Amino acid sequence: MERTLGIIKPDAIAAHHMGNILSAIEGAGFRVVSMRMVNLTRAQAEGFYAIHRAKPFFDGLTQFMSSGPCVVMVLEADDAINRWRTLAGPTDSTKAPPDTLRGRFGTTIQRNAVHGSDAPATATTEIAFFFPGLVLI
Repeated sequence: MERTLGIIKPDAIAAHHMGNILSAIEGAGFRVVSMRMVNLTRAQAEGFYAIHRAKPFFDGLTQFMSSGPCVVMVLEADDAINRWRTLAGPTDSTKAPPDTLRGRFGTTIQRNAVHGSDAPATATTEIAFFFPGLVLI
């Protein structure tokens, strides 16, 4: 079994898509190991996305991610990282297939409904960011 971080972003929460997204996650065979709703401060969003600090979209991304509540989750399944990224779809929602979460619930490249870790090391770091000290059994 593998674990990954999933985030339901502020745009999807504001549009009342949380239940549909959680249903899709469970329907795809993921186990939600831990979950909580958070309101990121700008500083927290900047810390989480620090790897993108030098990129032109950093300010807009951190402003967006701190604009409202989001749901952070530890998801578990065989090949969880790849499966979550497939379920999420391409980053640019306008290019995402309609059977993906971003295709169904996202509207732009930034307001794309969900986030997912891209590699095992990233998943470990991202899970620890939102769930420090959490012992996952």
